[in-house]
Parts: sequence; C-alpha cells; structure tokens
Amino acid sequence: MGKSGRFWPLWAALLLAATMVAAGWPGLAQYDSVEQFRQVLSGRYDDWHPPVMARLWSLLHVMGGGAGPMLVLQIALYWLGLGLLAGGLARTGRSRAAALVLAIGALPGFAVWQWAVLKDVQMVAAMLATVGIVGWWRLRGERVPLVAAALAILLLGYATLVRANALFATVPLAVMLLPRRGWPTRLMLALAGMAAVLVLTPLIDADLFDAAPSGVRTTEPLFDLAAIAVRTGDADATGIDPEGIAALRRGRCVKTYFWDTLGDGPCGDAIECLASRPVGAMYLQLAYAAIRHPVAYAEHRLAHFNMTQRWLIGRGLMDGWPPSRSQPNTQGLGDPGPVASWWIVKTAVLADTPLGWPIVWVALALAALIEALCRAASPLRDLALALLISSLALEASFVAISIAADVRYHLWPMIAAGLGAILLVADARPARRMLVASSVTLALVIASAIAARAILPPAPSGYPEMLAS
Repeated sequence: MGKSGRFWPLWAALLLAATMVAAGWPGLAQYDSVEQFRQVLSGRYDDWHPPVMARLWSLLHVMGGGAGPMLVLQIALYWLGLGLLAGGLARTGRSRAAALVLAIGALPGFAVWQWAVLKDVQMVAAMLATVGIVGWWRLRGERVPLVAAALAILLLGYATLVRANALFATVPLAVMLLPRRGWPTRLMLALAGMAAVLVLTPLIDADLFDAAPSGVRTTEPLFDLAAIAVRTGDADATGIDPEGIAALRRGRCVKTYFWDTLGDGPCGDAIECLASRPVGAMYLQLAYAAIRHPVAYAEHRLAHFNMTQRWLIGRGLMDGWPPSRSQPNTQGLGDPGPVASWWIVKTAVLADTPLGWPIVWVALALAALIEALCRAASPLRDLALALLISSLALEASFVAISIAADVRYHLWPMIAAGLGAILLVADARPARRMLVASSVTLALVIASAIAARAILPPAPSGYPEMLAS
C-alpha cells in the first residue's frame, strides 16, 4: 500500500463523523443535559454536574443550535481519536487492525450514545482523542511532538474534570502513557495524581468556574449509610435515628439500582439529620459503619456492582440505551434528527445482549491484561496496557464508589477494553492456551448472565417502575 493509501482511516473517520453529525443534529438532550443548559442560559452554575462542561457550553452557545455545538465537538473528538489510532496502525501495515478500531467505534452500543450530549460521552470523546494523538506517533516508536503532547494533556484534563469519577480512568491512563517507569513509581504517581485531583477539583469548580456547592459529594455516603441502616437497624453506626430507619424501611427507600429515592420526599426527610452534616464527617461515619457491619456493607456494594455490571439480573433493565427523543424542556433543546432517532429505536434490542453488558468487557479486559503483562514491551503492547489498566481501574472503582447503574458510565471502560484487545492481537498472536482460557471465561460470564435473565423476574424497565419496585 502506498504512503497516501495508509491515511484511509482518517478519511473514513471524517466521513463517519460527518454522517453522525448530519444524522443526529441538533443532538439528544437527556435530563442532565437540560439541567446543564439551564445553567448556561442563566449564567448561574453549581457543581451537581461538573461545571467545566457547562462553562464550555456557554462559550460555544454563541454559535447557536442549542446542544448542536457540543454534539459536533464530542463526535469530532470521538472520531478524531479513533481515526488517528486506526491511522497509526495502518501506517505500520496493520490495516485489518485499523478497520477493527473503526468498527469498535461504529458498534451501535457505542455509536448511538455519541448523539447524547452528556458528560459521560464528552469524557469518552476527550480520552479517545488523547489516545489517538499519542498513538499516531507512539505506534511507530516516535516521540510525540510538544504541541501534540500539550493538546493531549489539555484533553485529558478536560476529561478528568467533566466526570466526578473520571480520575480513576484518566490518571492511570496518563501514568501509563508516560515514558517507561517501574511499577512502584507508576503506582506512587497514580495515587499522588488521584489525591491531587480530589483536592484540587472542588477548588477549581468553586474558584475558576464559580460553581456553587450543591451537596453532590454527600450522595455516596448517604446511599451507603442508608443501605447499611436498613440492613442492620443500627442507628449509632449509621447516624440515622431509629425513626428514620423505620421510615426508610416503610418507604422502601433504598434501591440497589440508584440513590435517587433518597434525594427528596419522605425518604429524604428520613435521613435529613445525616444529610446536614459536613461531607467529611459523613465519610467518617460511613467508615465506622462499614467497619462495624462489614457484611451489610459488602452485600450492598456487591449487589449494586452486580447491577451496574448488568450481570446476574433480570432482563430489560432500564438505562441500557439512550432514548430516541430529548427530555421535554422549555430551553429550546430539540430532538435528534429522524435518522438518529430511527437508528436508536431499531438498535435498542442490543442493549440486552452481551455487547451491552459491561461485565463481558471487564472479562475481556482482564484476559487481555494478563496477556499484555506476559509480553515484552513494544509500542502496541504498551498502548494496549495503558488502555486496559485505565479500563479496569475505572470498573474497579464502581465496587466502592457508584450511586447509579446506567450503562453510559461504562462507555470508556468498554471501548478501551475492545481497543486494548485489538492492539494486542495486532502486535502478536496470543498463545493458544491464553485464547482458550479467555474464550472459556467469556463463555461462562455470558452463559451465567443469560441464565440469570431466564430465571429471574424482568427488571424494572423505566424510572417510575424502578421507584415503585
């Protein structure tokens, strides 16, 4: 293939991006998007949703089009990253792997979400663009130019700020993309980086973006303490008085799926005495409760983790696919184009297949990680390792830090797992023993998930049904 022919992935990515923008304009606005756009219009920001996205939206809003400019931005970054990564593979003579990278991006379970203007999708787009920029040079063993490296750092910084838990993916990715260092050094850098993000993010939100505190940082301890209280009835350990615990039980306020029922109404009133405390005191209370009732805490967290992984659950669980229409609103945010809406509806059946179950991609990432760790360093192996560790680090964080089970929270780990596996196979054929072990593991995970859906009652398929369950 000639030199010019190796740039075909970039042209293909450009065509796919243009097609998606044309099909989906002006974008899909879900509840979170509507709330953020309301802040854009009012000029008053809070930190319930990371304000960096609303501030960026306010800058792009001068172009008009409601959610349109943000739609163009995230689709452009998404396909830029995939196109550059695929182009880097094609330039090393790996055209089949390049085609697979673009195919991952075009999978309906990933592509349909790109029409939804959401912080999760913005994070994915920025991280893919970062990986693509680095991969374009690194896959050929070349040093990343200073300007490109600065752009990659800017994009990764945006990805870190645009989702509250993004640090568990972005910091490991950044550390693994640094020039080769020993594992102890990498671990220390990752821990220091995460600590720095945790300390600096509230300051950045308040001082740089002028975002008012909303109490969002209390949702995790409230969710966990309410669950422990309902399971144990221990008022001293949880900080919720006996009357509050009785109200939580009576109102069936604690849901495995999400924390939403605890936000207001009678359920919110039941934990008001706890919710008024400083966030630091609440986390100390949670630590005390978890130590005192480790079984109850583990049962709650593992049940939620199972649901967020969509593993051993009933069929039809909600929030596995984006809606085809925007949240009704008075801010002028319209529905996506008819082609996008049609495609979302037609492909929604895939949400309840293995392609839409995060646990399947976790199993793939684990198998690929073991293979990568057994190999000698190489440009493809090193980039694959960065993707896989980033994927699994974010997934591992859901064991302890997660208050809802939407699939969109897993888009980056799922895509990164697929890309990491492609890079490894493109680098060298895995050993037969590893292929067999990986296939058996994936088969067991998928078979158990299918069996659970055949045996268990159907899961709530909508928000009202979940609240009433």
